Amino acid sequence: MKTRVYGVIGIVSKMANWNADFTGYPKTTSDGDTFGSDKALKYPMKKMWQNQGEKILYIKSMKLSENKGEISLVPRSLKERYEYLYNVEDLKKCKDSKLVLTNLFNSLDVKNFGATFAESGNNISITGAVQIGQGFNKYDGTSPEEQQILSPFRDASKDNAKEDSEEAKNSTLGTKIVSNEAHYFYPFVINPLAYKEFVELGVTEGYTEEDYQNFKDTSLVAATAFATNAKVGCENEFALFVETEEDLYLPNLSEYVSFEKGENKNIIHLLCDELLNEVRDRIKSVEIYFNPYTTVMDTDIKDASFYNIITRKEIGQDAL
Repeated sequence: MKTRVYGVIGIVSKMANWNADFTGYPKTTSDGDTFGSDKALKYPMKKMWQNQGEKILYIKSMKLSENKGEISLVPRSLKERYEYLYNVEDLKKCKDSKLVLTNLFNSLDVKNFGATFAESGNNISITGAVQIGQGFNKYDGTSPEEQQILSPFRDASKDNAKEDSEEAKNSTLGTKIVSNEAHYFYPFVINPLAYKEFVELGVTEGYTEEDYQNFKDTSLVAATAFATNAKVGCENEFALFVETEEDLYLPNLSEYVSFEKGENKNIIHLLCDELLNEVRDRIKSVEIYFNPYTTVMDTDIKDASFYNIITRKEIGQDAL
């Protein structure tokens, strides 16, 4: 791959919780701005790859562990996950660092996002070719909503209470916290030269055009496909891909995106048109994906191609 790629991935969350903090509420900065971490975007991508049969190293996996006659369901350690994924009996006995590196690059999540692997005498750091920033919500009408949920079961910890007490009779209550509506925009950059030294070591062919296409295809649908209870209502709604020459360096493009709640359709304003138009002779392509049924694009980027993010069909300029 001979190009750098800059872009933005947009996620809409309606009556859902795209990325919660440890209190259960949508993540916010100290200033109160709602945002989603890069991990929140990477996780559904990794789950999608895993479901497609790809090797994914950095993802939670479980095992049954027996101790003193008790069998428990526990998460694997990183060492155990590596051994399980690559059929290694004991990583401590492996003295071949080249083999370990090769295996790491055969994990699709490592190939894209990099890794820190400090296990059993290995101290390996791989800076990922794909770097994703924090996704800030651009909709100023966002607010958290708290729902009370009634469980069908009583609280067994109240068994010592009197049988006729209210605590013993009632089912337990739970809480579900969502955002009424939020629109997250994640910046990302792809640097294919990130693995140059590893290519020279012979442990990977580098970040290829096929790797980029795989990332691109997955990034357009992963949020929509990841339909957990908290994530139903979260969908991919926008993506921008700017392919440039290897030595063109652009700023964080999500800072040039604004969102406006329209009466019939929402409006996404791309304010980077002047910037991109000034360096268009060094730009190979600009692709913009959005949902035309809910959203209108406002931009004057020259020679940009527009696509329906759901059908992937190209949208003509007259239909914008």
